[in-house]
Amino acid sequence: MKTEALKRIFEFLEEKENHNPPFLWKWENNIPLTEEDLNVGGNLDLYYRKITSLPEGLKVGGNLNLYMSKITSLPKGLKVVGNLNLLRTNITSLPEGLKVGGNLYIEYTELEKYSDEELREMVRPGFIKGKIYR
Repeated sequence: MKTEALKRIFEFLEEKENHNPPFLWKWENNIPLTEEDLNVGGNLDLYYRKITSLPEGLKVGGNLNLYMSKITSLPKGLKVVGNLNLLRTNITSLPEGLKVGGNLYIEYTELEKYSDEELREMVRPGFIKGKIYR
């Protein structure tokens, strides 16, 4: 189905039935995101995606999986209630204010060169509650 047709379907659903299109579909198709869209209730799986960034204000209520995506940076203040998987990405630093309630996975990234203490300092005033896996 073409993007325009899907867009019309989502607009119809939003107008008539008060349903919003999924965050990922909007983000990949450059459709403006609402504050509600930025609050993803569960897991957000973006593995193997060609996205290079995420929007500011994003909050993920579960795990955020960016494995093998083209992501190069994370937004300041990103909040992930569960685990954050950055394995095999091009991430070179973590943003100030990053909040990870679970574990952080950084195998095969430039982040491996930093100690756990350096990574935790990098995100202050944010935090990484769980373990950091290399």
